[in-house]
Amino acid sequence: MQAALLPDRGVIKLGGKDARKFLNGLVTADIANVTEQSPRFAALLTPQGKIIVDFIVASGDPPDEQTLYLDCPKALAATLMERLAFYKLRAKIEVEDLSDILCILALWDDAAPGHWGLRYPDPRLLGLGWRCMSPPDPAAAAAAFGAELVDASAYEAHRIALGVPAGGLDFIYGNAFPHEADMDQLGGVDFDKGCFVGQEVVSRMEHRGTARTRVVPVTLSGAAPPVGSVVTADDKPVGVMGSSAGGRALATLRLDRVADALAGGVPLRARDTELQPVKPAWARFAFPGEAKAAE
Repeated sequence: MQAALLPDRGVIKLGGKDARKFLNGLVTADIANVTEQSPRFAALLTPQGKIIVDFIVASGDPPDEQTLYLDCPKALAATLMERLAFYKLRAKIEVEDLSDILCILALWDDAAPGHWGLRYPDPRLLGLGWRCMSPPDPAAAAAAFGAELVDASAYEAHRIALGVPAGGLDFIYGNAFPHEADMDQLGGVDFDKGCFVGQEVVSRMEHRGTARTRVVPVTLSGAAPPVGSVVTADDKPVGVMGSSAGGRALATLRLDRVADALAGGVPLRARDTELQPVKPAWARFAFPGEAKAAE
């Protein structure tokens, strides 16, 4: 088992008797029944349906079940606080940024829950393993789980190999719809829960099948292009590069244009490196080269 401190992650605490009802009315996933063993992946959107910030919602078991903890990008913790305050109105909630006193640890490779901090499985994908929210003592936390403490880059390579996007690297906050960031594929959007901010746009994309752009895994035939490099087919732009590690990468691609390129035998390139899209096991959408979405 491996464990890595994720220095780019922060923690927002949401407490009070209205906490669950309040958050459930704002975010993309149904968090009404979140427990320590059943967290949720969710996002707060603009009214136009673009992702402001995504996060994992976790909760302790009784008597701490009324308190929610948001495992979020540390750089966007202040933004998330401001947005929650904006929507608060008369809701009986308290919001606190705990990013300076709590850290996020990722555990994978046959990871199992230990007895340290708030432990919860990553709700996006089983293969991502577990996460632990605890005081900033990663060595002690790793020891409690019987895990080897490794650098965060090892976790990034693991995430990229599984094809799971990361905001700020593989999609731009404020500019991407949940479908484009694959949130609909990774348990981040509940289309039956009722209203949330931006729901109308997101539901329309789901029912009309209009998500033509998505983050997808690719293999690299050469050096990894920097994040933001333009992906081309026959010198025409079809996407943008995201994060990479170990000969694998993620890229935001226009699936219809990529499908046309592959059908015509035209390679995809970013700078001097050729790319080959690889369908992840979790994907249910129509992939370039397929006739229809996987059932």
